[in-house]
Amino acid sequence: MSRKNVVVVGHGMVGHRFVEALRSRDEHDAWKITVLCEEPDPAYDRVGLSSYVGTWDRKELALAGNDYAADPLVDLRVSSRVVAVDRAARTVTTDAGDVLAYDALVLATGSYPFVPPIPGNELPGCFVYRTLDDLDGIRAAADAASVHGDAPVGVVVGGGLLGLEAANALRRLGMSPHVVEFAPRLMPLQVDEGGGRVLERLVTDLGLTVHTGVGTAGISEGPSGLVVELSDGSTIDAAVLVFSAGVRPQDALARDAGLEVGARGGVLTDLGCRSTTDDAIYAIGECAAVEGTCYGLVAPGYSTAEVVADRLLGGAAEFPGADLSTKLKLLGVDVASFGDAHGVTPGALEVVLSDSAKGTYAKLVVSDDAKTLLGGILVGDASSYGTLRPLVGRELPGDPATLISPAGEKPGAGALPDDAEVCSCNGVTKGAICGAIADGACDIAQVKACTNAGTTCGGCLPTVKQLLSSSGVPMSKALCEHFEQSRAELFEIVRATQIRTFSALISRYGTGRGCDICKPVVASILASTDSDHILHRQQAGLQDTNDHFLANIQKNGTYSVVPRMPGGECTPEQLIVIGEVARDFGLYVKMTGGQRIDMFGARVEQLPAIWKRLVDAGMESGQAYGKSLRTVKSCVGSTWCRYGVQDSVGMAVDLEMRYRGLRAPHKFKFGVSGCARECAEARGKDVGVIATENGWNLYVCGNGGQSPKHAQLLAGGLDDETLVRYIDRFLMFYIRTADRLQRTAPWLDALDGGLEHLKDVVCNDSLGIAAELEAAMVKHVAGYKDEWSGVLEDPELLARFVSFVNAPDQPDPTIRFDDSGKRKVPVLVGMPKIGRDGSA
Repeated sequence: MSRKNVVVVGHGMVGHRFVEALRSRDEHDAWKITVLCEEPDPAYDRVGLSSYVGTWDRKELALAGNDYAADPLVDLRVSSRVVAVDRAARTVTTDAGDVLAYDALVLATGSYPFVPPIPGNELPGCFVYRTLDDLDGIRAAADAASVHGDAPVGVVVGGGLLGLEAANALRRLGMSPHVVEFAPRLMPLQVDEGGGRVLERLVTDLGLTVHTGVGTAGISEGPSGLVVELSDGSTIDAAVLVFSAGVRPQDALARDAGLEVGARGGVLTDLGCRSTTDDAIYAIGECAAVEGTCYGLVAPGYSTAEVVADRLLGGAAEFPGADLSTKLKLLGVDVASFGDAHGVTPGALEVVLSDSAKGTYAKLVVSDDAKTLLGGILVGDASSYGTLRPLVGRELPGDPATLISPAGEKPGAGALPDDAEVCSCNGVTKGAICGAIADGACDIAQVKACTNAGTTCGGCLPTVKQLLSSSGVPMSKALCEHFEQSRAELFEIVRATQIRTFSALISRYGTGRGCDICKPVVASILASTDSDHILHRQQAGLQDTNDHFLANIQKNGTYSVVPRMPGGECTPEQLIVIGEVARDFGLYVKMTGGQRIDMFGARVEQLPAIWKRLVDAGMESGQAYGKSLRTVKSCVGSTWCRYGVQDSVGMAVDLEMRYRGLRAPHKFKFGVSGCARECAEARGKDVGVIATENGWNLYVCGNGGQSPKHAQLLAGGLDDETLVRYIDRFLMFYIRTADRLQRTAPWLDALDGGLEHLKDVVCNDSLGIAAELEAAMVKHVAGYKDEWSGVLEDPELLARFVSFVNAPDQPDPTIRFDDSGKRKVPVLVGMPKIGRDGSA
């Protein structure tokens, strides 16, 4: 059978989903796929666009596998715009002049931002909020405006989902955001009047200025860049204006090709997502008008992609309809709506609970007999969304009022029927998840891999966790085969019994001799509960290679040396010593992202001599090798910066000196910013501290890595003493309860009650353990000793730092370097040197 060609125009989230679906099902490789992507970046997470602010790393938003590098049947061409479709010849032409033939054409062109016809909408300083390039332009304008003094004003036209996301982006860029919404409330499509009032108050408290019930009459040049005139006659002096007034289907290419479009735009298709004009053309995502209706959410877009993939392989799939429910966190505020949220069903009744003091609003829409759930709205607390949304159209398990009352008994995920859709993004039912669990999936990662649930927005993961917990499938909490207890339980055992050796712990509470899982964990627990040197007595045998030599091992067997620089500070004398050490020992020097200096290429027997010189210069171990505090990054704050409102450097130094050497389940990092401009990137850290005029805002559980998470606000307006007290409690609570190698973000995700529970524990002492947590930190601070100083003072410990036990003075002959280029690089003996172009 000859292979057919399918051309995909557009490579957003839905286009990528189509390629994945077709390739995963095409068992006979019947189709070759050419993807034409207009943007310079292949498919990325447009839903998470605002997370680009702060990292400014496009790779962080890239969808997994979006380059198809290992698939010869997928040809991805970026920066390639299709300018014409010849339906008779079945070809498309790109702006580069390439003509590509197709057997099937899939239009995945998405949508474009609607810019209202307002006078002045083309002036410099006016932007839309849709792509990474858009955000780069907004950032450049915000940076240019910020040099003139106080926080510049940014205006967002549109108070819907994307409008509030855009406002949050402006806020994180150091601007003062104003939101202009023509409707009488924010998010008019998702929330009602009562929910809108609560939402407006919550976002206003976070620094937004909201103008509802007014339009934008005109835009002109002004002293700050722009003058925005509102329909009520008032004006706003602004540096930046962002249009976020909705989107329109990107159907110009289809119109030019003579395809029929819907009444409100979009390529008109049947339920098979095939164009009603041309059998060889399909449309998916936001550009498709399925039987006349366009859907602007990712979940129905994914459904259209799956339908077309099935159709091309001979199936008869049809678009199943769309769940337009939404759940998201806007500026840290939970908002959710589902089903008939506005109660338009004849005879519908509304049950409303509004708590202005707590900033929460909940409404359920039920049938006229109050037995069937029709829809709902949740603002401020959306924790019930996962179990309520799948019940839409079904009989309620109890009194509607109790389902949204804080004191009421909430239905668990186990009460859902098997055909209830838990993951609306990927159409995964409770039955499918329970089936995966019955087949052996016993954790979130395995359920994701088996069902795709939770792999898109993640909003269903709390429900998936409930299903795992209530499934009856035993989920082992054992640390490993040698300990039936979890890490948290072993921590409490060590704390209560004062056991100080691994052998004593395993003989009383475990079996066997231990392994490379439990030994480092016990070593960490012992280090977290006492100030003994980690290389003393039995402790040394428990450590991994890095901790065993108090340095990070590199790819050629050498080690890196990282002295601590609290808050990024370093004296000229210490810099001179670092330079001399690097020169004398032939080390490669690199500045790190944590505001300190890393020296690479030290042999193990050189480490004591290197550290002797650094310690004599007043420096100590930066513990870059440990599961402990790494760095406290800071800006220069009010001491030097004209925008700073607090002494961020002084606070960063105090925090680093307090928490240095603190061992934990995983590494953790701090950031301290002297103002809302956030130069220290505090919200990307495990502990982020941001200065305000009223004190300090404390953010927690931000992580980088493959799945970056922004830190969330734990408490605001704190004085120095309260800030430190809350951090003490937070860190010790994390150390006691987290799993092995669990960073703070996934720890918080797995914590029962999430952020609200953490706030109760840390700020309100809901468990009555605050004094105990603070005392544990005081004990750590009092007992801290620099690990390398301890080695230099102990001949027994110094004896460990040799390349060969039987020839302690002989360096390892396999360690070699290449100094021929601009940088010193390690050479792996027995392997060819690899050039930057990949050649040997």
